[in-house]
Amino acid sequence: MGFLQGLFNTLSLFPFIPFLIVYIIVLQRNKNRKQALELAMDITTFFMLFSVSALFNNTFQTKFGFYLILLMLLIAAGLIGSAQNRWKGKVNGKRLLRAVWRLGFVTMSFGYIVFTFFGLLSYIIKMM
Repeated sequence: MGFLQGLFNTLSLFPFIPFLIVYIIVLQRNKNRKQALELAMDITTFFMLFSVSALFNNTFQTKFGFYLILLMLLIAAGLIGSAQNRWKGKVNGKRLLRAVWRLGFVTMSFGYIVFTFFGLLSYIIKMM
């Protein structure tokens, strides 16, 4: 159990590692770049959720990061679902979840870069 926890912590700390692993494995098996990229994004989003929330908590000295990200994903699901309902007259749950999950990947990737930069910057400032 300790090994799995350590593996999860490592993959959450460096979410680009599971992205590269999944992308390379799927690309080698299927030779389909689009499918490899989409699956790598979907799996990496799970690890980014924990990583970005920890970085947010560390940057702002709070414990609300995980819940804030979940709240933003739920709000995005509501907005996208409402738009689907207005345009098509019904909500396609599978497409809704896929859109929210991949939108989460993009925004959390940006958040990962920003919070890592500010975390390193604040660490350097504290060391001076």
